[in-house]
Parts: sequence; C-alpha cells; structure tokens
Amino acid sequence: MNSLTATRRQFLYGSAAVALCGVPALTRAADSVEAPLKGKLRKSLKIGMIQAKGTLTDKFRAAKEAGFEGVELNAPGFDVAEVKKAIDETGLIVDGSVCASHWQVRHTDPSPEVRKQALETFKQALEQTKEVGGDSVLLVVGHGNDGTFEECWKRSIDNISQTVELAEKLKVAIVIENVWNHFLYDHEGDSNQTADLFVKYVDEFKSPWVGMQFDIGNHWKYGNTGEWIESLGKRILKLDVKGFSRAQNKFTKIGEGDLDWLGVRKGLLKIGYQGWVAAEVGGGGPDRLLEISQNMDRVFGLA
Repeated sequence: MNSLTATRRQFLYGSAAVALCGVPALTRAADSVEAPLKGKLRKSLKIGMIQAKGTLTDKFRAAKEAGFEGVELNAPGFDVAEVKKAIDETGLIVDGSVCASHWQVRHTDPSPEVRKQALETFKQALEQTKEVGGDSVLLVVGHGNDGTFEECWKRSIDNISQTVELAEKLKVAIVIENVWNHFLYDHEGDSNQTADLFVKYVDEFKSPWVGMQFDIGNHWKYGNTGEWIESLGKRILKLDVKGFSRAQNKFTKIGEGDLDWLGVRKGLLKIGYQGWVAAEVGGGGPDRLLEISQNMDRVFGLA
C-alpha cells in the first residue's frame, strides 16, 4: 500500500467515524455478502428529486420522513441562511453538493477563459458547501468531445489541481463522478471495460482530497460494477445509485434492470466502504421518495 492510498483510507475512515460513531469496524477482507452493509451506509439524495410542496424546510422534512439522512445541493447558488434554517428545523444533513455548472462550463474546454470560469465556479462551490456543513463537491471533470484524449486529460488535471489546496484547507473533498461524458472509457465500447483509466486519473492529483463519487448505475453499460468498485478501492469517497438495464439499454428505478447488485454489495464489503450513498433517479412527492428509500434498503440489504 503506497502512502497516498493509506492517507485516503485514513481520510475515508476518519470521515465515516465522525458520521457513524458507534458503528462496528468493517471486516476488511470480506469475501462474502454475508457481512451486512446495514449500519455502514447512509442514504442521501439530490435536492432536485424532492418535489414536495412548500419551503426548503418542507422539502427537507419530506426527505427525512422518507428515510433519508442527507441531501446534496447544487452549488454555488443556494441561500446559505435558508439551508441552515432547514437543517436546524429538520435534522436533515447537507452531506455535500453537486457543482452546478460543470456540464456547461467545463475544465476540458479549449478556451482558457472558459476553464478559468470553471475554476472560479468550482472554488465557490467548495466554499459554499463548507458553509452548510457539507464535506464533498461532486464534479464532472469535462467532456471528451472538447479535444483529444491527451488534451482533455491535461486541461482538466491542470485546472482542477488548482483547487486541491483549497479543498484540503476547507476539508471538503473533490469527488469525481463517472458519467457518460465520453472520457476515461470508450463510449462505443462493450461491457468488458475496466476502471483503470479512472484509477490513473484520480491518482494523478496525488491527494487524498480527490476521489470518486462512484455512480453504481452509470457504467453497468460499460463494465462490471462490482469489479470497478474493487479496482477503485479507497478512491471511492461517496456513492451515487440508480438502476440500469443492459438488455433495454436504459436507466431504471433502483433494483430494476439487470445490474448485478450481489456483485456491488460484495465489492463494497471488500473495499471496506462506509459512508454516504446518494440516489440519483427520477424523484417526486412523499410517496415516490419513500419508494426510492425502500428500493435502496432492498438492494443494499439495509432494511
């Protein structure tokens, strides 16, 4: 184990220990899904999924009543005072945020001015997330259509690297999401691809404050999700979850489709993951939020 991996492991365990005080330590070499994930995962969701009527406090309360402990906001751009009020009145935690403009204003853009804007916006996202108690900002690093593979790699690494010192100072992690952005995998490829390029990309930053918010559903189309989890290991700082059907080539509700949930649970146990898992599916009102929460309980064995 190199020093970076060790530090990232300490960061992950340390964060989880604060969030999950009293939870027994994981079996590090669990070879079976018999070791439960119950008590090791905390359920979160994206703010846009909460379609309950009323104030932000009402929305937070609806998520809390559905069984969620946390929520991810879009940053920058929210009202800090309003968010703090909703937290205080409901007990729902803002565990992190999603960079609000990363698809439109990209770190891989050929224009230096656009990349400068992406840098400043991401710094603002880190700072605003810290103000409401969040400890991560999800980032789509760019798009493969912005240039050659080498150009997109260099531009994004150079740009995002300028935020690592701030992330460390704020203690807010930069969590890279694996998405359909034509980068670090072959979009036209088969379902036997590996996570090797993601591993190399994250390690390029040489910081425990840069990791993955690994989306369990996004790359079932391209590779074995359980194997990807094992390959990424302690680089996974948080999780996103949705379903996917290879047979129908479409995203599904959590638990529907043909995603290998047994392999997912086994992979999470093998890497000793504990922490947040955020739903990223179509939302709705209280009934739909409860359905999503129960679907998460079922696929992860949390009920």
